[in-house]
Amino acid sequence: VQSEDVLGYFVTVERIPNSCSHSPNHIFLKERIILVNLSMAYYRVNISAYNEAGESPRAIYNVPEFALTDLPGQIHVKSQGTNAVVTWTPEYNPKCFVVDWGTGKEDMHMKIVTTATGNFTLDNFQPYKLYKIIVHASDVCQCEGFIGHERTFGVTHFYSVEGVPRTGPTNVTILNITKHSALVKWTKIAAEDRLGFLQGYRISYTDSSRKKSPAVTLNSSITSYHLTGLKEKTTYRVQISGFTNAGEGPLTLSQPFSTPKYGTVE
Repeated sequence: VQSEDVLGYFVTVERIPNSCSHSPNHIFLKERIILVNLSMAYYRVNISAYNEAGESPRAIYNVPEFALTDLPGQIHVKSQGTNAVVTWTPEYNPKCFVVDWGTGKEDMHMKIVTTATGNFTLDNFQPYKLYKIIVHASDVCQCEGFIGHERTFGVTHFYSVEGVPRTGPTNVTILNITKHSALVKWTKIAAEDRLGFLQGYRISYTDSSRKKSPAVTLNSSITSYHLTGLKEKTTYRVQISGFTNAGEGPLTLSQPFSTPKYGTVE
């Protein structure tokens, strides 16, 4: 379809999960900009052009996740087996709240809460999976009317049961080796391997005589550590693990490295 032959566009904004219907098709004659007031729910936009011969195939665009901003409310979640009780304190009394929860865009569920108590029980949570829970306030309580009317109240993440990490950090490398120090760097444990909220890392090192240093506990945001107090002309191996509230995961071992008698190892 040549652009000069286009008579207009069909634009459909779809709220995810699909229990919400598409918003009505909008026809914008020769328009290529549309402003839609969206909450922090997941959305998919379908766009097609039309002319006298008919409608083109649809272009599908998944709206990226919004970065967390200063939201007006806090959400609290308490586990009850495979269920979870979600509570919040409304800043005002809208006609209803819309609760979205799931492990990702393709696995979201939705409930409309019309009571003013500020709590709701969600079910069928699986252990060791990270869930995202989003609460929106809306003065329109029909599914088709959420788009443009709901406002996100708060967002939180939740594990019904936490486990220990299934792996340690990856890509452990040793740099800037001197006779008394070395820099350890690693790649953080992937989100899908944490099985719980990662609290931090434990790092220790052992020399060739199998003398093990005391473990150092580091914040989960740290991905490097400067070893000091090493002995010259000695071989070492570093061990690193991650831990959650459920406990410590497996150790990752570095390749052995040796401190020089003089200078720095290139």
